[in-house]
Amino acid sequence: MNIGDIAEASGLPTKTIRYYEDIGLIQPARGENGYRVFSENDRQKLIFLSRARSLGFSIDDCRSLLSLYDDRDRSSADVKTLAEDHLARISSKITELESLQRTLRHLVHKCHGDQRPECPILDDLAGI
Repeated sequence: MNIGDIAEASGLPTKTIRYYEDIGLIQPARGENGYRVFSENDRQKLIFLSRARSLGFSIDDCRSLLSLYDDRDRSSADVKTLAEDHLARISSKITELESLQRTLRHLVHKCHGDQRPECPILDDLAGI
């Protein structure tokens, strides 16, 4: 498959596929003409990467997950540990976002939103 075919088959843009190649996540073969030649295994890895990225795994996490995916002697405990670490980061981020939401909701509620120049939102941002 060429890059256009693999992009369609994997649902990823060609730019992303080239990036994944540049950082070593996939290594397609090269034809005599120098063009990339993608295999079924490359397609599966790209779908894997797309799904992992959609779940918020970092590039480094994806690299580890791909390594575990390729290792038939892997321990599922290693995969679970990586996923649990990611889940903890997501939970922490949710807590942080909820705090930001509460703060901003409070500031929006305090602002009269009228023609007066006083604005509690700007005052808070300025540290007043």
